[in-house]
Amino acid sequence: MRLSAVGPESDCPGPAREALHTLSRVLIDNLESLADRLTIMVLQREPAYAQLGMANPDELRDNLRGNIQRGLQSLGDVVPEGDDPQDTSIETGRVRARQKVPLEAVLRAYRLGGRVIWEGLLATSRERFGGYYDHALLDAAGYVWRVIDSSSAALVDAYRLEEARLRSQELSRRHAFLTALLEGRGSDPEFAEEAATALGLPTSGPMLCVAAPVESPGDEPLRAPRDVLAAHGIVSVWHVRPSDVVGLVTLGDAAPSVVLDALRPAAFGRVGASPVVYRLADVGDAYVLAQTAARSLPEPGVALLDERLPEALLVGSPHLVPRLQQVAFGELLGLPEPERESMFATLEALLDCGGSPTHAAQRLYCHRNTVIYRLQRIESVTGRKVGEPRDRLLLTLGLMARRQRIPS
Repeated sequence: MRLSAVGPESDCPGPAREALHTLSRVLIDNLESLADRLTIMVLQREPAYAQLGMANPDELRDNLRGNIQRGLQSLGDVVPEGDDPQDTSIETGRVRARQKVPLEAVLRAYRLGGRVIWEGLLATSRERFGGYYDHALLDAAGYVWRVIDSSSAALVDAYRLEEARLRSQELSRRHAFLTALLEGRGSDPEFAEEAATALGLPTSGPMLCVAAPVESPGDEPLRAPRDVLAAHGIVSVWHVRPSDVVGLVTLGDAAPSVVLDALRPAAFGRVGASPVVYRLADVGDAYVLAQTAARSLPEPGVALLDERLPEALLVGSPHLVPRLQQVAFGELLGLPEPERESMFATLEALLDCGGSPTHAAQRLYCHRNTVIYRLQRIESVTGRKVGEPRDRLLLTLGLMARRQRIPS
């Protein structure tokens, strides 16, 4: 005995099985009429299929005809030797996924096909055999619908597998375009146009590049940024890479601060944003600046490059940092640790307070004369004057580098 799509036919009583075999084999001769009927029903009831029918009516009818034929062959136990009883269902699932027909619409069309087959079996029993097989056919009803449901399940599996494959393929394609833009290929007008279409971005207009370095395997410095920004009506495209999470964000009428504020709750690492750029040709440079902005942060957070330019300059020239600190602080670096840290705390308070010993003393919770003494000691050891603009700049940069522990 042949194995059907749902297993052995032993759960279908003998008279019922005989009725199915006889009626199905006869009904196959009426295949063209059944295909026409099903095509009309599907076109009338499913808008997604109506569009397919207008685009390629022959393909649609051939597919529906093939499914009816294989269904009748399965019920009649006449599937050609070597053929898979589910092959037309599997191919339908794949094709409809590629055509982006909603799965719900595909299943409704499939159920309509099952209805056409069932009504055809009843009509054949009554018109060709005077109702002889009516009672046996009713006993076979459960088996008939199990066969149809089994084929539907095969269709769903194939649809979802193809949908996942296409999604992965499209994601890889989008990532390839974004990577190429980050590498500076947006200067080619034709490529920029193609990339914009693939990524759903404009070729020009205000945009930001955002980068979040991945500090260690499994690190997630920025979580679901696309969804976070979409909730604010902001369009963006992202790529999670081994080295970083990077994205392009279209601003439209929004200010960069709106994007940064939206991303802050999703930031669990250091996140940097470039200055505003207006062309895809500038994305490569913007990416470098966004990376620099992220590295300028001493801890998790979100920063726009323009708001951290001094720190970014230090990050961009790490080989100069040791020399900067040596020139700025001189012998202060060699003092015993308790005294050295006290002097650095006093220097930082003085610079933050505009050189005022009174305000610095209030911040440090000590007497003003203590601050004045320490200031004199600092200037004596370093050879720098806090009141001199150039020396003040050098000391400030040195403190920034020390605070952030920028590597050499």
